Amino acid sequence: MKSFSDLKRNLKKDFSALPVKKVAVLGDTSTQFLVQAIKGIGFDEGINLDIFEAEYDQIDHEIFDSGSDLYSSNPDYVIIFQSSLKLLSRYNKLPEEQKKTFAADTLVHLNELFTIINSRIPARIIFFNFAEINDNVFGNFANKLDFSFIYNLRKINLGLMDMCRELKYLFINDMNLLQSNYGYDRSFDAKLYITVDMVLSLDFIPFAAKSIVDIILSLSGKVKKCIILDLDNTMWGGIIGDDGVENIQIGDLGIGKAFTQLQYWVKQLKQRGIILAVSSKNDHDVAKSAFDNHPDMVLKYEDFAVFKANWNNKAENIKAIQEFLNIGFDSMVFLDDNPFERNLVKSFIPELTVPDLPEDPAEYLVYLSKLNLFETSSYSEEDSGRSDQYRVEFQRSQVKEAFTNEDEYLTSLEMTSEFKHFDDYSIPRVSQLTQRSNQFNLRTQRYSENDIKIIAASDEYLTFSFTLEDKFGHYGLISLIILHKENDSLFIDTWIMSCRVLKRTMENFVLNSIVNAAKSKGYTKLIGEYIPTAKNKMVKDHYRELGFSEIDGKWVLEINNYSEKLTFIKEK
Repeated sequence: MKSFSDLKRNLKKDFSALPVKKVAVLGDTSTQFLVQAIKGIGFDEGINLDIFEAEYDQIDHEIFDSGSDLYSSNPDYVIIFQSSLKLLSRYNKLPEEQKKTFAADTLVHLNELFTIINSRIPARIIFFNFAEINDNVFGNFANKLDFSFIYNLRKINLGLMDMCRELKYLFINDMNLLQSNYGYDRSFDAKLYITVDMVLSLDFIPFAAKSIVDIILSLSGKVKKCIILDLDNTMWGGIIGDDGVENIQIGDLGIGKAFTQLQYWVKQLKQRGIILAVSSKNDHDVAKSAFDNHPDMVLKYEDFAVFKANWNNKAENIKAIQEFLNIGFDSMVFLDDNPFERNLVKSFIPELTVPDLPEDPAEYLVYLSKLNLFETSSYSEEDSGRSDQYRVEFQRSQVKEAFTNEDEYLTSLEMTSEFKHFDDYSIPRVSQLTQRSNQFNLRTQRYSENDIKIIAASDEYLTFSFTLEDKFGHYGLISLIILHKENDSLFIDTWIMSCRVLKRTMENFVLNSIVNAAKSKGYTKLIGEYIPTAKNKMVKDHYRELGFSEIDGKWVLEINNYSEKLTFIKEK
C-alpha cells in the first residue's frame, strides 16, 4: 500500500484520459486528507474520481436541504463518514433513560438520511460503519448492559448490516473490520483528533481510502473473476514430483495446516463465483493425483475450470487460460510462492494481479485477506456454479474437435433457452450482469438491484432475461435486454450477453425473440446504440452484422421488414 504522501503526489498527475465517476464525501470530522487519498488511489486504479467534499460536520444539512451542494453535484456515489468518537459524544450527552434506545434511535435517523438521498438522486450510498471503541465505564461488564455504549455501538453496526440488505443502494465500508486488521493504535492518532478533529491517522488513511475505492470499482464492474494457482509450496508444502503424494504437507498438523486453511479459502471463493484454474510446472497426471488421492486435500480436480500442469512457461499457460475463459487479464489473480516465477509473469502480463506472497506459508492467508482482492457488490445463487460451468465448457470444446462442420456441432448440443420478463428470482442476477459485464455490453449501463426492480415494474420499459441449456448442462441466465418505449419504437437501453455463449447463435435467438415481442405489441422499430469503452470493442459492429441501419449515430431496425435469423437454439 502506498503512503499518504505518495498518494498525494498522484494528484499532480494527468487525470484527463481516465473515465470519470462523481463522488460526494460527507463527514462529521475532518475529511480533507481522506478525500485526497481516495482520489490518489483512484488514479492508480485508472479512474478519475471527481469529488465534492461537503463542509465540516454538515451531514444532516447537506442531506435534508434539497437545494444543497450535495444534490447539485449530482454524484454517482455518496460517501458518509460518521466517527465512533462523535457517536460516543452524542451518547454521553443523553439522559440515562434515553441511552437504552440510543441504538434504535440512531438507526432510525440513519435510515431517514439514506431514504432521503435515494428519493432525490440515483446515487449509491457508501457508509462507514463504526469502529469499536469502549469508554470502559463498566469494563467487560458492559456486554451485559443494554444501556452501555459498546452494547449500543455493536447493535448499531448489526442494524446497519440488516439495513443494507433491505436498501439495495446502500453499501457498508467496514471500518470496524479495517481497524481490527490494522489495530486501533495504528488507525487513530489522539493528537490529530484533539488538534484538528481528524480521527484517522495519516498511516491508516490509505487503507480506509482503498476500501472505499474497492467498493466503487466493484460497482463499476471492475472485479476479479478468476484465481490461477501454482501448486508446489503454494497449495501444499513440498514438491509432489520429488516427495510423492503421501509426503506433501497438508492437513491439520504443522505447516500443513496453513495450506489447508488456504485451500478452504480458495474453495469458498469458488462457491461465491470465482473461477479456479491451475498453472503449475508439473506432470499433469502427478499433479492431478494429489487432488484425487490425498485424503486431506480440500480442493478436488473437478473444482478447477482449467488445469494447466505441464513444463511450459507459466505466462504462456496463463495466456492460454485467459484465451479460453475470455476474460480480461485485469480480472485475474495469480498465486505463486516463487519470486522468480512471479516476476516472470508480471513482466509478460503486467495487467495481471500477482501478489508477493510472504516467505512463510503460515502468513499466506492473513496477507491475502488484507489485500481484499475479491471485493464484490453483488451475489446470486448462480455464482456458486460458475467455475463448474467453465469446466463443462472445456468438455464442450473437446467434443467440438470431433466435428468438422460447425452447424453439425451446434445442432448436436441440443440447445434450449427460456426467455421471460425480469422477476424476483432473476433481478439479482440481472443487476449483477449489468455491473460485471464489460465486453458484450453495448452501452455499459450499471444498475443496482433497486434500479432493476424499478425498471421491471415500470410501464416505460420491456425487460427480458434469457437462459441457455444444452446436453452438457445449464449456463444459467446469460443474456438480458432492457427496452425503453419511445412512441412506436423500442430503444435498446441495455443488451448484455455472457461471453461464455459466443458463437452459439445466441444473439440471433435474442433478436428473433425481441422482434417478435415488439411486433406483437405494435412497435415498428428497434433502435440500438453502441457506446465504446476500452473493453467492449468486440461488439462495435454488433448492430451492423444483425442488419440494423446506421442513422444519425444510432442503429435502426425496421420490424416489419425483418426476416428471422438462423439459430440452433430452441425456445423452452
